[in-house]
Amino acid sequence: MIIAEFSIIPIGTKTTAVGKYVKAALKELEKQGNIRAKPEAMGTVIEAENLGDIFKAVEKAHNSLFDLGLMRVVTEIKIDDRRDKEATIESKAGALK
Repeated sequence: MIIAEFSIIPIGTKTTAVGKYVKAALKELEKQGNIRAKPEAMGTVIEAENLGDIFKAVEKAHNSLFDLGLMRVVTEIKIDDRRDKEATIESKAGALK
């Protein structure tokens, strides 16, 4: 599995509260049947079998904020594509213990 973490930053909102934007992005991720997503405090970790599925999921989450009327969105992605052994969200987190 390929593991990625991404965060979406809505720009130009009239408030510092961004919960509705986070919920919209997460709702879009739930529609993607070929990834697993784990929301965290400062971003969302996802895993998929290939980069295409990751990019497609992040793109849909990114675009969901424009559907709410935003005119500017910044998205950051980090990708861990390890090919020497199988990795999952849990195995990666477990290696830190």
